[in-house]
Order: sequence, then structure tokens, then C-alpha cells
Amino acid sequence: MADPKGFLTTPREVAGRRPVDERVNDWKEVYPGGAGKALLPIIGKQAGRCMDCGIPFCHSGCPLGNLIPEWNDLVWRDDWTGAIERLHATNNFPEFTGRLCPAPCEPACVLGINQEPVTIKNVEVAIIDKAWEAGDVRPQPPEWLTGKTIAVVGSGPAGLAVAQQLTRAGHTVAVYERADAPGGLLRYGIPEFKMEKIQVERRIQQMKEEGTVFRSGVNVGADVTGTQLKQRYDAVVIATGATAARDLPVPGREFGGIHQAMEFLPQANRIALGETVDDQIVATGKDVIIIGGGDTGADCLGTAIRQGARSITQLEIMPRPSDERPAGQPWPTYPMIYRVASAHEEGGERVYAVSTNEFVADAEGNVSGLKLVEVELVEGRFTPVEGSEREIPAQLVLLAMGFTGPEREGFLEQLEVELDERGNVKRDKAYQTSVSGVFACGDAGRGQSLIVWAIAEGRSCAAGVDAFLTGSSTLPTPIPPTARPLVV
Repeated sequence: MADPKGFLTTPREVAGRRPVDERVNDWKEVYPGGAGKALLPIIGKQAGRCMDCGIPFCHSGCPLGNLIPEWNDLVWRDDWTGAIERLHATNNFPEFTGRLCPAPCEPACVLGINQEPVTIKNVEVAIIDKAWEAGDVRPQPPEWLTGKTIAVVGSGPAGLAVAQQLTRAGHTVAVYERADAPGGLLRYGIPEFKMEKIQVERRIQQMKEEGTVFRSGVNVGADVTGTQLKQRYDAVVIATGATAARDLPVPGREFGGIHQAMEFLPQANRIALGETVDDQIVATGKDVIIIGGGDTGADCLGTAIRQGARSITQLEIMPRPSDERPAGQPWPTYPMIYRVASAHEEGGERVYAVSTNEFVADAEGNVSGLKLVEVELVEGRFTPVEGSEREIPAQLVLLAMGFTGPEREGFLEQLEVELDERGNVKRDKAYQTSVSGVFACGDAGRGQSLIVWAIAEGRSCAAGVDAFLTGSSTLPTPIPPTARPLVV
């Protein structure tokens, strides 16, 4: 193990964020110098808190099966080259997960039974950031080519993971992305203050040097059909994500000023990157209502604050979570507790247990407020609380209520793949769809989920594609699509 007494003598410590009044005036990461650099002064001792458990339950909490005790020990011993080798053995993009993953591995940490768990996520991002700085992240082109060709549709974390694995296995891979640059929501959905886009850019460059081809600005289903891709390539991978946003069908939904979060966030990202956006949706000087209390809602909150909103209210239909682990969610499950993201530290009001009844408009047909009501759970259903109706002002409403699955029209219809009962692409244990030679991974097949699941499924799907093309695979053994970790 690392430090034999570390878990007894060293308290949990995380890196401090930049002062709120400083960071809300720019789009840089909230950690000084970036997350990894901010952690370096404390990370050795924090890694030393790992107990090297006989049964490391953190493995079960992580869909990627990260070798957490191993790289904790290597960091404590100051062997950063060894640490990045072990980290990359299971995770293609730890700089993404180290910044964006909610870290289900930490609630599964054995130390967390009766103490604060190891800062696993912080150690992870410190390893990869130091590796980039030291030049220890290099292209790994294949030694020979198989002659097999693969089209990957979608360049989010699942698409990038499956493409990198298959390229390194010697196949010729082309990644199709309908946006003007690859990265999916990593580029145009995640705000800069959570992850600066240099993290995406240098991974894309690494993959290009390995041999992966990127075809951006190509809308598969329109510019090229799914049928054409299937005829042109030996295999096709669907990694389009779950981009069909959940809507709110209440009276007044048609009013101006009501937008999906993924209409608002990509535009703000482009502006932060120095691009121009015509008719940008902005929060400047407005009363902003965000409907949805998850990560996307927090991203909208932090963005609206930086744009200079007059007021921001985030609404959530569920009751406020408890501060402690609920009795019905025991270790090592992932507990639904009250969490404070960096954006929540910066401002805004969070309102729980409310439901929107109706939108209100001004004389020009633009939203001016919404009517809401408090709700309570009665026999598993949300029931309005009598006499709790009220109206709050809003000139901008952002819907951040999640996604219902992949977009069915166009590409998926052209491939004629079967969908499951939830509207996601149906796959077998090797991630192959009902159409031979067509595979699916990430949110397109799983439904809206975590970035760690996207990367894990991308790696697993690559093994299935490799075996389909060659008869066997040397890539890591795939996780069955139905598998779940011990967390909820």
C-alpha cells in the first residue's frame, strides 16, 4: 500500500478554487492554473490515504474499472510515469473524467464507510495533467494496418474512445461529426470554466497522429446516408449520444425566450472561444429561470452568471436531498445527497419540490414569467400542494431536464436498426445492433448517462467491432451493455 498510516493521520483535502469574484469575470477553469496543477502540493499525501484494500470496491464504483489503488501508490512514491501508464491502461481520456465525472468511485471507497473517502478524482486529474506537462502522453500508432475500415458517427467521449481503440488495433477509422469541429458535447456543451478546450484539442491531435481521420461538418443522415456508410465501410459505429432533449409541454411553451439548454450552452461556448454567433441567446440583464437541477442546469447557471444575468433561479421537481447518505442508499452505492457545484457557489437560488404549470408572456409574445406550484410525493406521484401557487418573473427560461434518447429520424431510420423499449439503439453483448456490421455505444444505446460509462462502452464496443472484423480481439474484454456497477 501507499502510506500505511495515511488513512489514519491525513485528513481529506481538495484543491481550493479561485475566488468567486475573480472567476465569474472570465471563462477559465475555476481552479488556479487548472485542476491538476492546483492539486500538486497536496496530492501525494492524499494518494497516501488509499488503503490498498484486499477488495477495492472503488473498482466496482467505476465503470472503467480504473486501477485506483495502483496509481495511488505510484503517486505517493512520486512515480508519475508509472502512474499515467496504469491510468491509461483502463481510461483513454482521464483529463475528461477527472474534470467532469461525478466520481462514483469515491462513495464506493472502503475508507468512506466511516471516514471521508480518498480524493480519487483529484489524484486522477493530477496524474494526467502532469503527464501532459511532462510529455508523457504520446501518439501510439499501430505497427501495421488490417485493411479494414470503420465509420464512427459521433465524436463525443464514446465515439472518441471507440475510434482510438480501433485505430490502435490497426483499423482505418473515420469519425463523422456534424458540428464544425470534433468533440461533441465535450467541445460545445461543457463550459470552459469546467473544462478548457485545450483538453479536447490535444487529444484530437494525438488521435490524428495515430491515424484516426476526422470528418467534421458532415451531417450523417443528410449529407451522407446511413446506407451509404454501411456500403462504404466494413463496420459502422453509432456513437451519436442521446441528443433528443426532454421538453416541457405546458401552456405558453411556444413563447419567445424559452430555450433548451443545448441551444444556449453551445452558443456561449463559441463566444468564449472567440467565435461569433448571430442572434445569440444571452442572459445579460435578464431574470433567468433554469428548469432542471442536474449538471446541465448548473452549467447554465455558471454561464448565465458570467453573462451578467439580473437574477437566476434553478427549479427542481424533486425535494431537496439530504446532506448525509440516506439510509436506503448504503455504502457502496452512489448516494443522492445535496451537492454544491462550483456554479452554485457563485450565485443563484435553488428551489426544490416545485412544478411549472404555465408560462406567462408580455404583449410581444415573449416570456415574462412562469407560474409554479409546490409539489409533494404521494404514493410515488407528484401532487400539488394546495394554496402554494405563485408567479415568478423570467425573460429567459432554459430547459435542462435531460434527454430522452438518440434522435431517431434520418440516420437511425436509414440503417433500420431496432430500438429498445426506451427508444435507445438495441445491442447484443458485443455491442452489435440488429443490423450486421452496425454497432452502438454510449448514450445512443444506453440512454443519458455518465461520461465514464460513455468511455467504458466505447472501449468495450471497440473489442466487439475488432472481433467482428478479425474473428478475435486483443482489445480489453468488453463489459456487457447490461452490466451495472454497484452504484445506483
